[in-house]
Amino acid sequence: METIKTRTGKMEQQLKHWGKKLDDIVAKAEQAGTEARADYRKNVDELKAKMKVAHAKLAELQAAGGESWETFQAGVESTWKDIEAAFKKMAN
Repeated sequence: METIKTRTGKMEQQLKHWGKKLDDIVAKAEQAGTEARADYRKNVDELKAKMKVAHAKLAELQAAGGESWETFQAGVESTWKDIEAAFKKMAN
């Protein structure tokens, strides 16, 4: 069974990966035309807000310790799904 430390470590790595993807999206937005840039900006702002929530949830989980995973699991998983959906939306 995966430990909380292992799981949160993987989550931290995923957040770093998403941060790099977000940086790539921002760079792409800077090269886009004015109208497209406005759409990118809206989506980027949405992603940044979701990433901030994800970082906060991860910090809560790490502070709470291993036995609290069940308490935070639904919120963390929901946040992760929101971020994944937002990245997929940007890819389309």
